[in-house]
Amino acid sequence: MAKSSSVQKNLNRLKLIKKLSEKRKILKSKIMDKNLSLEERLQFQNKLNDLPRNSSSIRHRNRCEITGRPRGNYRKFGLSRIKIRELSMTGDLPGVVKSSW
Repeated sequence: MAKSSSVQKNLNRLKLIKKLSEKRKILKSKIMDKNLSLEERLQFQNKLNDLPRNSSSIRHRNRCEITGRPRGNYRKFGLSRIKIRELSMTGDLPGVVKSSW
């Protein structure tokens, strides 16, 4: 199990990302607009810089839904490689079978 504080911090980041994603998207589109003057674009860049760092989607870490493990995760299941193996061996993951050839 991962530290509960790390998992909670990641959940707080996810909430902040969802809350400010639209605002970030608008500011980024205005920054990339070549029709605006350089001064206006710099003002929008400063507004984007004033937003919290944790509101950037790149700061979210994919973690296992069960254990909170940060590494070896499969996006399709939202689980770590260890939990996928355990659950598939017990038959709790539908459609997943052990391969043999």
